[in-house]
Amino acid sequence: MAQKPRKQEGEEVKAPETRGSTVFTIAVPASVEEVIGRTGMRGEAIQVRCKVLDGRDKNKILRRNVKGPIRTGDILMLRETEIEARPLSQKGRGRA
Repeated sequence: MAQKPRKQEGEEVKAPETRGSTVFTIAVPASVEEVIGRTGMRGEAIQVRCKVLDGRDKNKILRRNVKGPIRTGDILMLRETEIEARPLSQKGRGRA
């Protein structure tokens, strides 16, 4: 069993480093308002419009690319709210 480090007068005790610990970054919740369409080389990402629910950019509407299953009303956790995805181009659509 590991011993706890003793605290001496005026000295801070550091927590022992643990291997494999997970460090989480601050994320901001955003609600999916509209699913715009598929994007990417093979259609693997879905472009959505989402409304930021908290933080500095509260109530801002963003266009983001999401990988995986998503639908209107889902909550995304965004690491940043400054960068927006490019709009989907209409080039090549409607061909039969």
